[in-house]
Amino acid sequence: MKHALARRTLLTAGATAAAAGIGWGAAGTAVADGRGRRPVAQEAVDAEVARLEPGLIELRRDIHQHPEAPGQEERTAGVVARELRAAGLAVATGVGGHGVVGVLRGARPGRTVAYRADMDAVPPGDIVGGGPAAAHLCGHDIHTTVAIGVAQVLARLRRHLSGTAVFLFQPAEEALAGARAMIDAGVLERTRVEEIHALHCGPFPVGRFAVTPGYGLPGQDRGEVTLSGPDAPDAARRLAAEIGALATVAPPQTPADLERMVADLQTPDGPLARFVAVRARAQEAKVSVSYRCWPEERYVEVREDIRRLAGAYGATGAYGATGAAGAAGVSFPDEPFPAMVCPEPDARALARHLSRTLGGDAVTELHAAIPFSGEDFALYLDRVPGTFTFLGVRAPGAPITACYPHYPDFAPDERAIGLGVRAMAGWIAQRTRGA
Repeated sequence: MKHALARRTLLTAGATAAAAGIGWGAAGTAVADGRGRRPVAQEAVDAEVARLEPGLIELRRDIHQHPEAPGQEERTAGVVARELRAAGLAVATGVGGHGVVGVLRGARPGRTVAYRADMDAVPPGDIVGGGPAAAHLCGHDIHTTVAIGVAQVLARLRRHLSGTAVFLFQPAEEALAGARAMIDAGVLERTRVEEIHALHCGPFPVGRFAVTPGYGLPGQDRGEVTLSGPDAPDAARRLAAEIGALATVAPPQTPADLERMVADLQTPDGPLARFVAVRARAQEAKVSVSYRCWPEERYVEVREDIRRLAGAYGATGAYGATGAAGAAGVSFPDEPFPAMVCPEPDARALARHLSRTLGGDAVTELHAAIPFSGEDFALYLDRVPGTFTFLGVRAPGAPITACYPHYPDFAPDERAIGLGVRAMAGWIAQRTRGA
């Protein structure tokens, strides 16, 4: 009988004692009465963005020139804290490592809504083809700049803002460690966040946003099979090939493959609606396995397939008189890293907002998850609802590798910064008001 893996239980222990030293105070308290004032208008947002955009582009270029690997974001965190304080936000630093939290209380009562940006650069080993040093090839410099811009715009319009906007600048996303560290530091509980939102650079034309209703990004599971016996190394190589054959999708190898994958993501019931992406590597008598799948309930199925393949080696004894390779052990973590699944109502509400703000052509919808990418934003969405949306950064005529994260020629169109700030400042103001 199959037993579904428990989901959404990674964080049930709650916040750790590390939160005790974080003094953000009670969020959601209005700073003034605010009665009789109009809510934040998109026209006012757009006007502020026009004033701020040149400075934001310069800020992004400064962050870009000083990339810091996961867990080493000291300078970037300092820049973020400086900009938030200058805008008048209450700021806490050192949250879950180099995390920064900025709190902006509006002039009217309302809801508490968070916006998250990741600050770290891509480490050398995660750059496609490898690289000499960490580099901002995933767009986190764009994410950080957009979040600062949203904070600055809403701070300038504070007298019209309802509720509280909380800005989370997260370290170590590339290592899938920063979100957990900030949550364990009590960031959601202390700020009383009711929902959370984020943008991520994506391979779509600049000016376009890809919403993800009911989708997002897959989680990740890892396992290890240890074989025994004199034939174990050779058996491990064969087993790795068999486990690898469980994959239903292969990583893109050419720009044409990338283009096809991006098109498939936008195809209802397309080839990526269900998938298994597997990497299996043999080393001596061990096989290391890493895989992603969608939907995430398939983890149960894939684990059983791996156990079945490994068990066959121990059961058949089919490797001749030199001795059979026996399956000495198959191990997995208690739970896979969870998939990021975006609530459908929230994503569709955002799509309507983006269509009103930027026009109907500004919105596309993803009908599948990218098989080869993960996100620790999943851990926030395990606690509170929200949205995760791809910000198009592809310049006209640019090759797809120039807008696809982790490629060495990644070069996002900087016009996406102002568009991201326009979209998200209006959206956060709407959500804190409860609209």
